[in-house]
Amino acid sequence: MTHADHPVIQIQNLHKAYGNLEVLKGVDITAKRGDVVSLIGSSGSGKSTVLRCCNLLEDSQQGEILFKGEPVTWSGTGHNRRPAHNTQVLRIRTNLSMVFQQFNLWAHMSILQNVMEAPLTVLKRDRDEVEQSARRYLEKVGIGDKCDSYPAQLSGGQQQRAAIARGLCMEPEALLFDEPTSALDPELEQEVIKVIKDLAAEGRTMMIVTHDMKLAADVSDHIVFLHKGLIEEQGAPKDLFGAPKSKRLQGFLSATQPA
Repeated sequence: MTHADHPVIQIQNLHKAYGNLEVLKGVDITAKRGDVVSLIGSSGSGKSTVLRCCNLLEDSQQGEILFKGEPVTWSGTGHNRRPAHNTQVLRIRTNLSMVFQQFNLWAHMSILQNVMEAPLTVLKRDRDEVEQSARRYLEKVGIGDKCDSYPAQLSGGQQQRAAIARGLCMEPEALLFDEPTSALDPELEQEVIKVIKDLAAEGRTMMIVTHDMKLAADVSDHIVFLHKGLIEEQGAPKDLFGAPKSKRLQGFLSATQPA
């Protein structure tokens, strides 16, 4: 198998605990190139923790994380387990752009500066080339006219689109979305959903933690339903939403359907 044939992300038997609280109890998830994988489940099911472990923002205690076939190298075991090589962590993180629920834009920088910052400081790319890319991605997400504005001058939907442009400007192998619309009013949510749908239509590799079942159904190739740190059910959207097998998933979907 060549480098390009490997899945972009492979998570195998992942375990994560905070002290005595086991949050992930052996989770397996794969995202091949061009796949959109959505993680659904109630609060506390472990969805966001999967993303944070995948991007090495959290240390896991057991299991493997592979990026394009390359396993993360660990040192120590259990609660002392850490990634062994900072250079590997940096390489993986720069290829898995994370879009957070709360935007995380720098208030003292313009939107254009926010989008340019990581490619300049982390990837050491040429400033003119980065600025050109940043302006292109801001146009792509529909806020090309906001380059000189500051985050406080933008709506929540515009800030989240700026955060997506910032992720895209790193030219990542995959985008990780952690509940990208849950902090937004319904009207602003639609602006962000449109951008995510456009990215899915382009064939970008994405893992999305979402509470929005319609978004998951519309954009995903594969849905993973997590319950209490384990995968309760997974499969194609039409199967999970059309004919859920597990009682827990049936209950979850009936509770999340609009009245």
